[in-house]
Amino acid sequence: MMFTNDKPIFQQMADRLSDEILACVYQDDDRIPSVREYAVTLEVNTNTAVKAYEQLARENIIYNKRGMGYYVTPGAREQILRDRRKSFLEQQLPELFRQMKLLGLGLKDIEAAWEKEASV
Repeated sequence: MMFTNDKPIFQQMADRLSDEILACVYQDDDRIPSVREYAVTLEVNTNTAVKAYEQLARENIIYNKRGMGYYVTPGAREQILRDRRKSFLEQQLPELFRQMKLLGLGLKDIEAAWEKEASV
């Protein structure tokens, strides 16, 4: 995984695992890779993976079965969708609109770009 400098690595790991839940790689009550397995897969320190898992557990996206590992909390996918949609509408979309105004782009331009992307 290629990490960026815009947010901490543990947060990017949590986002990736959330992406995998959104993509239905892991579904309700599925076991996810252990902290060590995920750390090895992403080539990061185990402590960093622990922080990512702890964050997801605090957000009730995953839960720990003592001695068994971590599992996807039922309804986690829907929760992630709700949270990300809210974040997109409140944080990213206003910036997109600002950039569109500055660049003189309209909804037709965005629709054309969407159609091009959707056909790929």
